[in-house]
Amino acid sequence: MAIFENEYRVGLSDVGHSNEITNKAILRILENVAGMHSESVGWGLNSIERTNKSWILLGWKVQIISRPIYNEKLIVKTWGRDFNRAVTYRDFEVFDEKENLVIKATSKWTMIDIRTSKLVELTPEITRPYECEKNKIFEQGFDFKIKEPMEKKSFINYKVMRRDIDINKHVHNLYYLDFAYEALPENVYNTNKFNNVEIMYKRQIKLDDNIICYYTQNENENIVTIKSEDDKTLHAIIKLY
Repeated sequence: MAIFENEYRVGLSDVGHSNEITNKAILRILENVAGMHSESVGWGLNSIERTNKSWILLGWKVQIISRPIYNEKLIVKTWGRDFNRAVTYRDFEVFDEKENLVIKATSKWTMIDIRTSKLVELTPEITRPYECEKNKIFEQGFDFKIKEPMEKKSFINYKVMRRDIDINKHVHNLYYLDFAYEALPENVYNTNKFNNVEIMYKRQIKLDDNIICYYTQNENENIVTIKSEDDKTLHAIIKLY
């Protein structure tokens, strides 16, 4: 089961005012299919009680070639690749009903022990069922490293609420994108689709944490840096272009 495949139909909550799928919906679909793949090989959400282990997302790179619309059927394919002791990578392809490639993505993951929150070594017992593939969706590769900008144009403050917290008791990875959108200037938010999304997660955010979301523009790139209230801890960097 090297390549896992799932069918998905774009729903009402997946589209924005243009009737096109949103970036958050895309990430949600990819995340869900990744979870289904892990579930099928015994390392998914329903297996946590037995394994005491959970996958943690470290980064995204997503490129939207064309945006599906409401009620469109999609075929999502995903596979694991390049396992080592600490991290693994997962790639995705999304096709429309006419078998056109409309979205491609890659992601970086690690695993923790939910009892201790410590990293777990990715042993053959964990990795072998995935039947790791070698092909990369981005031929030139991608290291998931985004440099923190020295200068910031603007910022917003936010206090983390219950609605932001996931099963691992920290802010769910999708909501980092929400934070980034709130930090964008109005004219930037309203005039861009952001067909390229890159996210680097560095440190988890927990309930009641106060965070600062800094906005920077670098040529055609819009960068949001999420840090702790005291500016000492880097939580994530999101790049939209």
